[in-house]
Amino acid sequence: MARNSPVRSSNTRLDAPKGLRTSVLPTRNRAARASRDRFGRSTEAIARGMGTPWFLVILTVFVLIWIGFNTYGPENYRFDSAAIGFTALTLILSLQASYAAPLILLAQNRQDDRDRVQIEQDRQRAERNLADTEYLAREVVALRLAMQDMASRDFIRAELRSLLEELSADDDAKKPAGSA
Repeated sequence: MARNSPVRSSNTRLDAPKGLRTSVLPTRNRAARASRDRFGRSTEAIARGMGTPWFLVILTVFVLIWIGFNTYGPENYRFDSAAIGFTALTLILSLQASYAAPLILLAQNRQDDRDRVQIEQDRQRAERNLADTEYLAREVVALRLAMQDMASRDFIRAELRSLLEELSADDDAKKPAGSA
């Protein structure tokens, strides 16, 4: 294939944002998506765990034990000196923080994706509700118009009275003059 050829490779999709492009090969794509989803679920679980009070309590207890042991423990068993500022503890906490930030961002990105899907579903549901409401409103208007074409109770009474008067006038006209 030429270098400037307009033909694209068959494993990228151009109708999706760059980060969402997936392979069109179904088996590899499905396996890769499952792997990413498993990784995403695990990062969310870790981020969710880091956001709990228990994590803070356990981390605080860990730091207090670390500092207490390396300050008051037997001299030959201490592994992190207070004289040099607990360097190993600082490195461990820095490492934990450097992994925590990206894990939290990954979890937030997944939540944003779920929110986007939910918003789209809500929008579609609102459109369906609007269409249903408009249909029902048209039906109600049609029923009202049909009701206007129907005879009202007063109109029927008036017509019956006039028919009764006509019948009684016909009866009076048909009766002989002397039979009253």
